Amino acid sequence: MIAIFYLTLQIIKLYSYVVIANVVISWLVAFNVLNTSNRFVYSILEFTYRLTDPILNKIRSFLPNLGAFDISPIILLLLLWFIEMCMKIYVAPMIF
Repeated sequence: MIAIFYLTLQIIKLYSYVVIANVVISWLVAFNVLNTSNRFVYSILEFTYRLTDPILNKIRSFLPNLGAFDISPIILLLLLWFIEMCMKIYVAPMIF
């Protein structure tokens, strides 16, 4: 049970890193630092989009239209942090 708890925490952390990587790569593409015609850049961008866009689209459906500002990754990171804290506070004492 302890191993499943730690595995879940690590998956949440890894997913938050993927969200951060998605944001950074999309900024770099938007400012023409990275070119999407490069096969490696495109594959990384596509990988991060496929992992993050389903959840980000659900969050975007609840948010008002803010124009050019997209705060859905921030909301997702806050939700991941909240889930991690709840697991550490409420689930960990039951396991240990």
